[in-house]
Amino acid sequence: MSTLPFGQDRALPDTAIEADVDASSAAIDRTAYEGQWSLIWRKFSRHRLGVAGGVVVVLLYIIAAAPDFFSPTGPEVYNPRYTYAPPQPIHFLLDTEEGVVFRPHVKAYNSVLDYDSGRRVFETSEEEIHAVGMFVSGEPYRLFGLIPTDIHLFGTLEKDAPFYLVGADRLGRDILTRTIHGARISMTIGLIGVGLSLFFGILIGGISGYFGGVTDNVIQRLIEFIQSVPSIPLWIGLAAAIPLDTPPLQVYFMITIILSIIGWTGLARVVRGRFLSMRGDDFVKAARLDGASTLRILFRHMLPSFMSHIIAVVTLAIPSMILAETALSYIGIGLRQPIVSWGVLLQEAQNVRTIAGAPWLMLPGAAVIIAVLSLNFLGDGLRDAADPYQN
Repeated sequence: MSTLPFGQDRALPDTAIEADVDASSAAIDRTAYEGQWSLIWRKFSRHRLGVAGGVVVVLLYIIAAAPDFFSPTGPEVYNPRYTYAPPQPIHFLLDTEEGVVFRPHVKAYNSVLDYDSGRRVFETSEEEIHAVGMFVSGEPYRLFGLIPTDIHLFGTLEKDAPFYLVGADRLGRDILTRTIHGARISMTIGLIGVGLSLFFGILIGGISGYFGGVTDNVIQRLIEFIQSVPSIPLWIGLAAAIPLDTPPLQVYFMITIILSIIGWTGLARVVRGRFLSMRGDDFVKAARLDGASTLRILFRHMLPSFMSHIIAVVTLAIPSMILAETALSYIGIGLRQPIVSWGVLLQEAQNVRTIAGAPWLMLPGAAVIIAVLSLNFLGDGLRDAADPYQN
């Protein structure tokens, strides 16, 4: 029997079922009033491959931001005694006089020249070992180009001890270190190239879709002409225009510009189609009657209405930029030594005999595959979440 005064018991739920129904209805009403970006994040967080790809992409860019810290040594440190040295596996247990103890280490190599084949043969030494640790002192560098330090995430406790976790190249340089440093160029060239393509694509595609008529016809014919030219001959022609004595940093920016010149056409077509469908909407007419400039209408009013779709398109375009840089550098018309990128590193894997004897030279190719797949998974997740109201 309720002890509340007459009339007050009607304001309370009669049963627990009614309370659950009210809670679920409140949750539905709460999602109905959420903003677009909140709904996009809610839908994207349920896309497992997209989330996993996003985590890997974030880790890759963290490594690319500070490759000296994450690599065990410097990218140009070499030792001719360890040419094409095989990977050194890390052993965690060590037999001592006191018994088996936990002590991460690698076994040293004894290199012997095989006069029949003309190659070095490496044998592991059971007596000589090199302890491995975290946050060890090594080659000095500047963290983020500013802070002088010599601390590396992992490596041997002995500063000059050879350590080839995944093998060495023809000059005795660590492949893992050079692959980590290659992420700085290969991952950032995609961002810069896509950034320039995004600017040109939105600007030219927006003007084409907003004005229409003769302007639209001229721009679309230009886009069709660029898309009809084969990509590889166009890359070769543009890259051949770069003088051989150009400094490596200038070559990097020129290759970025070359990739962006080719990559803006697809995004321009997408933006043009959306602007054609929106230019007659009431909010665009209101902004035009209010005296807003063309650029303000394009970037302040029309562009935010499908910004989520552009983010998805851009995320899917970055892998194409990475593959283009890798292909250009691999065939020798892109970046060149001493720049370290994944495409430059793969130049050493062009010889079948070299690959057969040193398959670890293909590690930069595995890094390209991981980066491209992760970016594609992230792009798929963002594309599915770009329309949060779609069932």
